[in-house]
Amino acid sequence: MADSDWGDWLPRAVADADPDTVALWYLGCNGFAIKGSEGTVLWIDPYVGTGDPPRTVRMIPVPFDPADVDEADAVLATHEHTDHVHGPSQAPILANTDADFVAPDDSLAVAREEERWTDEWDVDEAAFLEVTEGDELRIGEFTVHVVETHDPDATHPVGYVIEHDAGTVFHAGDSKPAASFPGLADEFDVDLGILAFGSVGNVPDKETGEPVRTKWYSDENEAAEAANDLELDRLVPTHWDMWKGLTADPTALHEHVRSFEHPNRLEIVEIGDRIDL
Repeated sequence: MADSDWGDWLPRAVADADPDTVALWYLGCNGFAIKGSEGTVLWIDPYVGTGDPPRTVRMIPVPFDPADVDEADAVLATHEHTDHVHGPSQAPILANTDADFVAPDDSLAVAREEERWTDEWDVDEAAFLEVTEGDELRIGEFTVHVVETHDPDATHPVGYVIEHDAGTVFHAGDSKPAASFPGLADEFDVDLGILAFGSVGNVPDKETGEPVRTKWYSDENEAAEAANDLELDRLVPTHWDMWKGLTADPTALHEHVRSFEHPNRLEIVEIGDRIDL
């Protein structure tokens, strides 16, 4: 059970919403809840853990208890890191809703073998749906394309292009600029792109505890490059709020993107905020 700092208002806000197009709620870190006009709900990389202090220290509230989530058609994971695949954050959602867990192979290995979701929670093996680059699946009113990204810190990262009659969302996970991005811009007209952004900082080594210079996310120039390559209409930077020592100021991106053709608009969201297509 997660100890939510905000009670159950965020899951209730998702459940009660009746968007005209597509609504997205930022969950902090790199998580989103996405709800379409017909009621389909996707959760992408929801994480309510506190990290592994003192190495990784959560800097934002825990916005909900997964046990309070009763509307979900699928939970999507972009890669195998603990703030993207985490049994206590995600397995209760599957158990409550009969949603599928959509993820690449290495992410599923964490759920199946390392964390043993089927033993620890009321999750059925049939809930696990393995995907890889090039796959396309229909989830309610959404068409989800699994695409190539570039996250050298992950063993098998993917991104998700989510198409809806109202527009298209791209969640890149923790990807830095990727060779695939210009091709994605040719194939898809992305209305809103979600890109991880952060600073370079010192994080204690797992074994020694000594500080190590760490860069897990795109810096300002990389975020601007990726957004332009993807030809985004709207750029939503994420992950900048999460880990002590790696937080950043997303408003700095205004100066970095202003000379590029894309994105047309930079949107800064804080944990709990809703935005609409």
